[in-house]
Amino acid sequence: GNLAIAITCLLLFIPSHFFDFISIRLVGVMIPATLPEGIWALIQEGFPLLALLIVFCSSIAPLLVSSSVVIAHLALKHGSFKWLKLSLATIQHLKAWVMIDVFLVSLAISCFKLQDYSDIFIRSGAFGLLLLQLSTVLLVTRVSVRRYWENYLPESQLNAGVKKLHCHTCHLSQPEGDACLRCKSPIHHRKPQSIQKTWAYLIAASVAIFPANLMPISILITNGQRLEDTIFSGVASLVNSGMTGIAIIIFVASIVVPIAKILGLTYLLLAIKFKRRVFHRQRMMMYFIIKWIGRWSQMDLFVISIMMTLVDRGQILNFTPGYGAVAFGVVVVLTMLAAESLDPRLIWDNYTSKDESVNEQR
Repeated sequence: GNLAIAITCLLLFIPSHFFDFISIRLVGVMIPATLPEGIWALIQEGFPLLALLIVFCSSIAPLLVSSSVVIAHLALKHGSFKWLKLSLATIQHLKAWVMIDVFLVSLAISCFKLQDYSDIFIRSGAFGLLLLQLSTVLLVTRVSVRRYWENYLPESQLNAGVKKLHCHTCHLSQPEGDACLRCKSPIHHRKPQSIQKTWAYLIAASVAIFPANLMPISILITNGQRLEDTIFSGVASLVNSGMTGIAIIIFVASIVVPIAKILGLTYLLLAIKFKRRVFHRQRMMMYFIIKWIGRWSQMDLFVISIMMTLVDRGQILNFTPGYGAVAFGVVVVLTMLAAESLDPRLIWDNYTSKDESVNEQR
């Protein structure tokens, strides 16, 4: 089943990426847009790193995950340990960066923003993107790295003994040691330098969030008038234009979510530092919510990419990102890396059951 869905995803990459997904009629001229055109427009405007982030989340990560599933099946068939380990590691690390669903929501928001300036036409590429999104969601939710490793070398065939360590690569529980019995990866009781790395990413994200919110994230020139929008002013203009629903989505995704991620991870780190003995389950739920919700902050950057493709006409309308978009991209990446670097097992290190807590109080 995974192999069939992965091949379907690979086939859908052609219509979804190289067919027009949207067209607008601006002053009598039809302007089509494909996903690569928006990336190229960003590079031409002098934002190559922003273009790299967008193409990675919308194209490269989904392509690598789908290809890795196919490679994993081939590796299992031919007994290739090297390719199996590489493909499964790629799947495990890149699943969180597959953001085609965020791109589709961004496409809808761009249509609402452009409806006052032009006529909008949905093209075949958009249906390709929708089918690709459905296929990738199905693939990501189905794929289990552990099942592939079990198929390669079942845990029952290994003399595991007393199980004290868990491998993050192949998910094998095993006795004390320096390397995994099955995948030969280094194993540890806790991720090395997990707290230090998470603090470093959080502090860097906290610094970058100020220019991300204070500097213009987009610049629109219309009728000779230059309109610079920060994230907040863009939300305010959407409210004034009667697009309250879109404004709420942008406000939550671009302002509330990054700040909430920073504050939430800071709280988790402080709870670990001061060895809090209560609400462990609630903190685990918070951790998983933070990991899931962070990807939606990418929405504003996808909107910029789509607008760059359609609106950069040079005379009547001209759209370009501001340096606030670069800072915002840095915040998105750093907060996602911070959530990935935190070892959630640290939350439970000082756990005591209710009975133990009562005995301690006595």
